[in-house]
Amino acid sequence: MKFKALLLAAALSTSALAFAQESKKFGPPAGNAVIGDTYGGGIASNAESKAVSVEKLSKKLKKDNKKAENIAVKGKVTDVCEKKGCWLTIQTEDNSQFFVKMKDYAFFVPTALKGKNVVLEGTAERKVTSVDEQKHYAEDAKKPQAEIDAITAPKEEIRFVANGIKVVD
Repeated sequence: MKFKALLLAAALSTSALAFAQESKKFGPPAGNAVIGDTYGGGIASNAESKAVSVEKLSKKLKKDNKKAENIAVKGKVTDVCEKKGCWLTIQTEDNSQFFVKMKDYAFFVPTALKGKNVVLEGTAERKVTSVDEQKHYAEDAKKPQAEIDAITAPKEEIRFVANGIKVVD
């Protein structure tokens, strides 16, 4: 009987240790985001050559009733979710930004992607983002509380759902 109790205690201790180790894995993936690295389902071999600028994407969305599917876009990453690497922002030509989520929450990117130029492949649309959602993402980005509190109105912006992302320079 004592042997079974000892065996049970050992099994529980091992399980607790495994769960503790697993909890350390939460957060963005490790990596330096070097040229050629891909995340997600990858991108088509010709995506880089057919990628449009953010400015052209914006014009296309205005013309095509606010949505563009299977499109490749090239831009510079300005921010990455520090909690999980589950979203990023891309800088536009007019120094505004657009928001990128990963399709089906299926992959994440390292924070080292910040400052890198990437090609994204996926779906883009113009969307109104609520105040609550804007504040949530500002909190994820660890923005100062004053900046979070200053968010008081919904905003229309480009939202991109990426199937794949490739670091290009």
